[in-house]
Amino acid sequence: MSRRDIVTAIPTSFYADGSLDVDGSREIFRYVARSGNEGAFVLGTTGEFPAVDDAEFRTLVEIALAELAPVMRVIVHVGQPSAYEAVRRVRIARELGATEFAALTPYYLPAAEEAVFDYFAQVSAAVGDGALSVYVYPKRSGIQVSPALLARLSELPAVVGAKVSELSLDELAAYRAVVRDDFVLYTGADRELVAAGSAGAQGVVSGVSSVLPRPFRDLARAADGDDESALMRAQAAVDDVVAVIGGDMARMKAAYRHMGIADGVCRMALIEPDAAAIAEIERVVAAYR
Repeated sequence: MSRRDIVTAIPTSFYADGSLDVDGSREIFRYVARSGNEGAFVLGTTGEFPAVDDAEFRTLVEIALAELAPVMRVIVHVGQPSAYEAVRRVRIARELGATEFAALTPYYLPAAEEAVFDYFAQVSAAVGDGALSVYVYPKRSGIQVSPALLARLSELPAVVGAKVSELSLDELAAYRAVVRDDFVLYTGADRELVAAGSAGAQGVVSGVSSVLPRPFRDLARAADGDDESALMRAQAAVDDVVAVIGGDMARMKAAYRHMGIADGVCRMALIEPDAAAIAEIERVVAAYR
């Protein structure tokens, strides 16, 4: 049986005026805690981390650990443009009890490989006896991580894995080829839980699973069985919900509103779904919740 972790990337709820919706975010965490998924990815891209300040970061990590840590792994994202800022967030999260972390590569300004390595060396040192995953997302960060660089990063004391977003399965396989066997690779492609396994991944970090976890759990079970038709049906269900909700946080939050979980919206510059999109969101919620 292959390892197929489903790690839920969790949205953050905000009020219409942009302020943090603490109660709504707590309810989202509580909903995810009932998913049966293996872990939670807190304050990553789906959590709108670039728009969250240190005080809000502290509040959200504290709530996440309280609601989620008793039932699943909690991976706290700490990536920032500079190592100074990332280390500061590691220290906040460690103070609250976090033991697992992920960090996006430095972003906005171009960074040479040595600068990226130094950034992760500083973050790894701050993580100490915790676990750190490298978050590779060149389409958002502007920073490429070559297989050779990932191999070097994998030797840092705290680095145990990588989350890889919007790269091909061939690129994922190239990473797998240069890291040790126990190095954990997660894809950020929601629909590729099974396909990524063939490229050496141990699971998926999925924002869509924060809204509708059942199709993802069904797919993981089907992949471990020998019923090809069940696998095809499960994959089709995941494909359906991903096509409707995708990596769109505004659509995720529209689904939460429809389900009565949280009324919040996005803080970042994202477009709210129109009436046709809302109808599709309501359809997949009715079909797969």
